[in-house]
Order: sequence, then structure tokens, then C-alpha cells
Amino acid sequence: MLNMFEVIETNNMIEQEKLDVRTITLGISLLDCCDSDLDAVNEKIYKKITTLAGKLVSTGEDIEREFGIPIVNKRISVTPIALVGGAACRKPEDFVTIAKTLDKAAQEVGVNFIGGYSALVSKGMTEADEMLIRSIPQALAATERVCSSVNVGSTKTGINMDAVRLMGEIIKKTAEATKEKDSLGCAKLVVFCNAPDDNPFMAGAFHGVTEEDAVINVGVSGPGVVKVALEKARGQNFEVLCETIKKTAFKITRVGQLVAQEASKRLQVPFGIIDLSLAPTPAVGDSVAEILEEIGLERVGAPGTTAALAMLNDQVKKGGVMASSYVGGLSGAFIPVSEDQGMIDAVTMGALTIEKLEAMTCVCSVGLDMIAIPGDTPDTTIAGIIADEAAIGMVNQKTTAVRVIPVIGKTVGDTVEFGGLLGYAPVMPVNAYSCEKFVTRGGRIPAPIHSFKN
Repeated sequence: MLNMFEVIETNNMIEQEKLDVRTITLGISLLDCCDSDLDAVNEKIYKKITTLAGKLVSTGEDIEREFGIPIVNKRISVTPIALVGGAACRKPEDFVTIAKTLDKAAQEVGVNFIGGYSALVSKGMTEADEMLIRSIPQALAATERVCSSVNVGSTKTGINMDAVRLMGEIIKKTAEATKEKDSLGCAKLVVFCNAPDDNPFMAGAFHGVTEEDAVINVGVSGPGVVKVALEKARGQNFEVLCETIKKTAFKITRVGQLVAQEASKRLQVPFGIIDLSLAPTPAVGDSVAEILEEIGLERVGAPGTTAALAMLNDQVKKGGVMASSYVGGLSGAFIPVSEDQGMIDAVTMGALTIEKLEAMTCVCSVGLDMIAIPGDTPDTTIAGIIADEAAIGMVNQKTTAVRVIPVIGKTVGDTVEFGGLLGYAPVMPVNAYSCEKFVTRGGRIPAPIHSFKN
């Protein structure tokens, strides 16, 4: 039971400090939609999603009204489509029909995004995997709500460099296919290493094959709440700082737990996990960068940034796991550039570079996220960026990801506007030296020695 003090405290977090439940994501298994007939696959997918998710949005809105907790997004994740469509699809265009079905179903039930147009190729690619990957540019150009992800490596298997090289090409083609919208398709495409099965956040959400037939995962976010709490700890030592972050993360996670349990009960779908992620928005006061600056940095990117982020990420996780028995997903601190006003300012001032962001990904919850780069960046350079991030994830046994946007027609110094929660971003410079001979060698980078733990 919450006492009156805790109720007032939570209300202040919501009203003044931008605490919100960022997403309720309904994960749906589509494995029972497999069929050798493509029309049958599409029909089964549409029927299952619209049946199971028909009340998702209204339920979220009911909870929002009754408890006064903002629930920003209602989303769906599905089984990786490369697995679902493998028996029916004979060419990449066949997979695009499934993407359109997903988009139609998402529009019908009213969710803002549906994730799972995905392939898991950390060790190798099947014919279906490769066809789905090659269909991504067309699929993202032809849909509004579909999000795509590809897992190219893991600590157990190493890095599939053939897939890495291909994803460099696919990102460039996606940018070209959506260039009329400032290459927005790339904002709905993420490349992973060690992708989790239960991530509720887009663009990387998919419903893992180890999951139940349907499950509710909730992502909760509160960078503004953490920043306000740390303002009260100015001048204190690291012990006080860490305790403040942990206690705040605990309170934030309890809000998510409440929403998850209510959504699970009302939809009669099992509760999966709470993803406690400090996911920023472009709104002033809702920034991870500002938290790091409150900790003591003049600007994000200054010496000490990686250490401050490592401490923040760890304390967020420690506070979260005490608040819920089922913390999962990508829990920690996100560092997307375009979605965080403090990050944008740091880039604009020259304090923050891609190289420093890469160092920060060693200790954040994901990786290089929502970074605009020049539209003429070679696909092999993008593949090299992916390989670097995958290597960080593989060696450190953590999830890493790349969501870069080569904005066609834009160069360093330009700004690109994505809108909404995606924000805007200055186009960042990329190292001009080539890695083509490296990324085109072919084959697989082996798993690290510490992967052998059987």
C-alpha cells in the first residue's frame, strides 16, 4: 500500500518532473501463423494481432485516466518475421507484403509502432533471413508504423561480418528510399549485438521465441525525476549520490510495476518485464545529458563522462531490481542524440563526438542511437561503425546497437528535423578513412575466449 506521502511524491514526479510510462508493449507470438501460402500467412497475422491487441490502446488510456500516470505510447512487438515468413516468401517483395500487413494491423488497433520486422543472424543467415534483410528499405518506405531490427552478433557466437557488411548497404538504401522524409526510415531500423528477447522499446523490440504466446512488457522513464533528486545532493560524496539514484530508480520502477500489473489483469495477458530505462525526450528537463552535467560535468563529452554514465547506469539497475522481480529489456540509461536536448547542445558546441559516444556505449544501456551522419557516408564506413559497436557488446557481454541515419543531401553543419519524440539532430562528422578492406573480408569474427562457459 502507498501512504499519502508517497502518493503526493509520485504526483509531483508526474506533474513537475516529467515521469512517465514511456510504453506498454504487447508482445505477440506469430509462430502459429506460419504457412506455405503467403496470403494465408498475411491473413493469420492480421487476425491474430487485431484480436489480441484490439483493447490495448483503450486499456492503456483507462489506466492513464484512473491512476493519473502518463502512458506515452502503446506498442506491439511480434516474432521475428524472418522466422514467420520463411516458408511462404520466395523473394524480398513477398516479405514487404507482410510488412504492409503489420502496418495495417497496427493502424487498425491504434498503436504508434509495431516492432519485429526482424532477423536474428548472429552466426549465419538463412535464405529467408537474407531476403527479409534485403526487403527492409522497401518495407520501411512503404509503411508508417513498422520498425525493423537485425541482430548480427553475440557473446556466444561472435560477429557475423557478412551480415554487418550487408547492413551497411541496407542502411544506405533505406536512407535513399526515404530521402523525401530526411531518411526517416533509418530511425526505424536498429542493428544489435546481444539483442534481448523482451525489449519493449522501439525500434528494436521483437517478441523472442522463448516468450509466451502473448505478454505485457512495460518501459518506464524518468530522467527528469533523477535530475531533480540529484539537485538536492549537490556537493555530496559518491555514496550519497549513488544512494539517491538508487532510491529514485526504485520509486520510478514501482510506478511501472503498477501499470504493468493493471494492464496484465485487464487484458488477461501475462506480465513479462519492467524495462527501467532513462529514455530522454527533446523536452527541456527530460535529458540524460543534464543528469550527467548535474553530477559534475561542464558538458557531456568532457573527461569523466564515461565514468559518470557508468555509475548512473549501474545505480539505475540496482534500484530497479529491488523494485520488481522482473526487470529486463534494456534497463539503464539511453544516450540518443536527437532525442536529448542536452546531447544536441553538446554536439553543437563541439563537446561531444561520435568517438566519445562510442566510448560511452561501453557502459550505457544500448549504443550509438539516433545519430545523424552525412548522406554521402560510404556503406562500408557504416558497416565499420556497426562492427565496432558489436565488438563492444560481444566482449563486454552486453547489448549494444547502432541506429545511425545517413541523411541524403545533408552534410556536417546541417540540422535534420525528425519530429515528435525523435526530435532533431545536428549532422555529425564521421572518420573519413576507409575500412572497406576490413569489412569485406567475409566470414565471422569468432566469439571471445570468455564465451566458453558451458
